[in-house]
Amino acid sequence: MMTTLAPKIFAMLLAIAWLSTLAPAAETSRADASTYQGWQTLRLANPLIELQILPEIGGRIIQFKLGDREFLWVNPQLAGKFPQPNGLSAEGGWFNIGGDKLWPAPQGWDNDQQWPGPPDAVLDGQPYECETLAPGQPGEMAVRLTSRDDPRSGIRFSRVIRLFPGSTRVAFEVTMKNIDTKPRRWGIWSHTQLDGAKADRSSFNPLLQAWCPINPASRFPRGYQVMFGDQDNPSFQADKERGLVHVRYQYKVGKIGIDSPAGWSATVNGENGAVFVQRFVFETDKPYPDKSSVEFWLNGTGKIHAYNKDIVMPDNTVENPYMFESEILSPFTALQPGQSYSWRYDWYATQIGGDYPVLDCSEIGVTAEPLRAKREGRQTHLTGRFGVFAPGTVRAEFFDAKGKLRTSHDLLKASPLEPLVISTDLETPKSATSIKLLWIGADGKTKGPFAQADLID
Repeated sequence: MMTTLAPKIFAMLLAIAWLSTLAPAAETSRADASTYQGWQTLRLANPLIELQILPEIGGRIIQFKLGDREFLWVNPQLAGKFPQPNGLSAEGGWFNIGGDKLWPAPQGWDNDQQWPGPPDAVLDGQPYECETLAPGQPGEMAVRLTSRDDPRSGIRFSRVIRLFPGSTRVAFEVTMKNIDTKPRRWGIWSHTQLDGAKADRSSFNPLLQAWCPINPASRFPRGYQVMFGDQDNPSFQADKERGLVHVRYQYKVGKIGIDSPAGWSATVNGENGAVFVQRFVFETDKPYPDKSSVEFWLNGTGKIHAYNKDIVMPDNTVENPYMFESEILSPFTALQPGQSYSWRYDWYATQIGGDYPVLDCSEIGVTAEPLRAKREGRQTHLTGRFGVFAPGTVRAEFFDAKGKLRTSHDLLKASPLEPLVISTDLETPKSATSIKLLWIGADGKTKGPFAQADLID
């Protein structure tokens, strides 16, 4: 099938190629015309991560990779195929090819204040315009994807995607504009479909798990609400001791919403240790769709109530594939005709080396096993497991009881492509009572601490 956007993508790539000459080659993020699963795509990449962008079907990111690890689910039944010109399948339904896309929230079927999709002919299924933007820093790549005007929701989406050199961070800025003649009130829903199958495709992956902090003052008794499926779905658990909602994929259909104020959620593929992180700023003074900032949907067997009817999900992986959705939402915004609202969030990726939880997350990385420091004579034995979002050096600093720095050690180099596992003995001054781990980037700038602990005798 010939694509209407191909000439525009080609022109855009010429502009990107020129912009990329402004940065040192070793540090530069790249943009290339590419193909993925039979589609013509725009590929943004640096030595750590890769995005495959498919403007022609809902402005999707169709794949996100850390090294050679792919995160996103792609429908094998529809790979390389296109919807009808109206953005729907031949039967008039949802042309669900997978990947990551934008929807308005909340979802529902009770009134016109709710989004009754999917399907969504315009925002999910029709082409987006694609254009380059000037880099904000040397080596950065930035594109803007803009939807057509959607008469049903009364909005137009545009999304700026920025890829940075030397980091797994992907920055997003989404703008929602009211193109209607009447006021509209929506939230922005970032909807990401992750691959829920084992590596050999033989079954669902029970080691695919997600972690999200519980709101200590949650409006939900369990720290989360069940929105679809059985109330006692064992896939969802509140780990009150750790202060986290824990989601484990078991191919049982269900969805939860979490009113988490922490601003992050993380999904871990325990088969290979790859971690997908979404970070955002929670706005405490604003209402959210579904009263939730984070949501998880799990494909699987069972029964749900949706579209104003009971639906039994088939035990058939063609119709009901292994798929796990990690979703974040903006607050509601009320827009007068012509008004716009912008919302920012980030993706990151890292490696923790296997089936471990994510206990904490910062702009530096994630914690899978907390830092511990046991003093043994003149030595302190350090242990911990982490994943970082950019290459750098880990420095250990020891402090006395008054907070004065007593000594420091550069421990080891760290990369997002490898787990940061600490197991070492360091000579320690007698006066030291605590330790902090700092991260020093390739640019020499120090950030942190990303971990700290008291010394235990």
